[in-house]
Amino acid sequence: MPKQIDEQDLDAIEQQIAVYSKGIGITELEIALAAVGVVMNRRSLLRRIGVLIENNRIRATGAFKGRVYWPLTSPVSDDRDVEESVIPLSVAGREIRGYVSQPIQRREPVGYQRDFLLSYPNSGPYLDETTRKHLHQIGRAHQENIPAGTMARQVMGRLLIDLSWASSYLEGNTYSLLETERLISFGQAAEGKDALETQMILNHKQAIEFLVESADEIGFNRYSILNLHAILSDNLLPNPEACGRLRQIAVGIGGSVYSPLSTPQLLDEYFQIALDTAATITDPFEQSFFALVHLSYLQPFEDVNKRVARLAANIPLVKHNLCPLSFIDVPKKSYVEGILGVYEQNRIELLLDIFVWGYERSVKRYLSTREELGEPNPFRMKYRALLTEIIREVVLRSAGPTEDIVAAWSAERLPEADRSQFIHLVDAELHGLHEGNIARFRLRPKEFAVWQGKRKA
Repeated sequence: MPKQIDEQDLDAIEQQIAVYSKGIGITELEIALAAVGVVMNRRSLLRRIGVLIENNRIRATGAFKGRVYWPLTSPVSDDRDVEESVIPLSVAGREIRGYVSQPIQRREPVGYQRDFLLSYPNSGPYLDETTRKHLHQIGRAHQENIPAGTMARQVMGRLLIDLSWASSYLEGNTYSLLETERLISFGQAAEGKDALETQMILNHKQAIEFLVESADEIGFNRYSILNLHAILSDNLLPNPEACGRLRQIAVGIGGSVYSPLSTPQLLDEYFQIALDTAATITDPFEQSFFALVHLSYLQPFEDVNKRVARLAANIPLVKHNLCPLSFIDVPKKSYVEGILGVYEQNRIELLLDIFVWGYERSVKRYLSTREELGEPNPFRMKYRALLTEIIREVVLRSAGPTEDIVAAWSAERLPEADRSQFIHLVDAELHGLHEGNIARFRLRPKEFAVWQGKRKA
C-alpha cells in the first residue's frame, strides 16, 4: 500500500506556493520549504505536489525543468490556462512553452545557428503529410483554375482590417479592431493613440494591397521581401534609409536570450539562402510556415522583422488561391512563446501548433465572408487583367470622351462577342471608383485626385 501523505506537508507546500503569486519552480520551492523547516527529497515533494494539483489546490504550467507552480487564485495562472484551453498544444509544444516561460536568467544564451537553416530540407518537412492534407482541405475554397489572388480579393475588405489589426496587435499596438476598421475604411485615426500606432496599421494596409494586387509577380525573392519591408517600415524607423535594406548593425531581442547574426556579409548570404530555399518548396503551407520561421529567426532588418514574416507567410496562400492567414484571435503570449521557441531552441513545434490553430480560425472567418458575398463574377474574373489595364489607361492618360476611348481600346483586344459586356463593366467600375478602392487598379491617391478633378471641371 502507498504511504499516507501527511496533511501538514500538503498545507506547508500549498502555503509556500501561495506566497509566490508569479509562480515558483521546483528548486526555489525546495529552498523556500527548507527555510521553514520542511525538508524532503525531490521525489517525495513531486508526489505531494501531484496530490495538490489533483485536488485543485494549486496549478502548474510548463513541463520538465520549465514547470512552474502557481497559487490557485493567481491571475497569471488564469491567463495562461485560458490560452492553453484555446490553442490545443502538442506534447512538444508544451515542452517548449515550459522552457521559454522560465525567467530569462534560467535560459541559456544562444546565437544564430546556421545549421537550423542549412539542414533544411533534410530536417523537413516541418508540416507532416496529415497536417498539410488537413490545411489544404479546409483552405481550398474552390478547385477552379483561376488567377492568383482571386480568393484574397474576394475577402479583401475584411482581410485588410483583420490582418492589419492582428499583426499590429502582436507588436503591442493598442488600436482595437473597431478602431482599425474606422481607420482603414474611413481614414479616421483613433483619438489618444500614438501616431506610430496609426502609421503601423496604415503600413499594413498598403503592404497587404501590395501582396494581393501583385500576386502574379511576388514570390520569395529579394524584390518582394525587401519591398514588403519598405512598405511596412515606412515612417517608422529612426533611419529612413534602412527601409527595404538589410541591416548593417547588430540588434537585440527584448525578453530573449537569443542574439541574432550581426555580420552584414553573412546576413546577406543567409537571407539569400532562406529565400532560395523557400522558393524551392512546392507545398504552399510548408512554404508559408518555413518563411514565418526563418524570416523571424534571421532578423534580416533593423526592425519590423516579424511583421515581414507574418505577411510573407501569406505569399504562397495568395498565389495558390487559398484562404489567407490573418492571425486573428491568436493570443499574443502564445505567439511570443512560439517565436521564442524558434529563437532559443530552434524548435518549431509550439509555433506550428499556433500556425495551424490560427489558420483554422482564419478559414472559418473568410469562408463565411465569401459565402455572404456569393460566387465571383466569372466574366470579371476572365478579364481582370484587361480591366485593370483600361481603368489605369482612362485615369492616367485619357484625353477625350471616355466612352470612345474604352470602345476603341476594347475593339483592339477583345472578341466582338465580349466587347459590349466588357464596356458596361468598365463603365460601372469607373463610376464606382473612389479613394478606398483605387489600389485594386494600382492607382495612387494623387493620380486619382487629378482624374477626379478633371471630371468635375
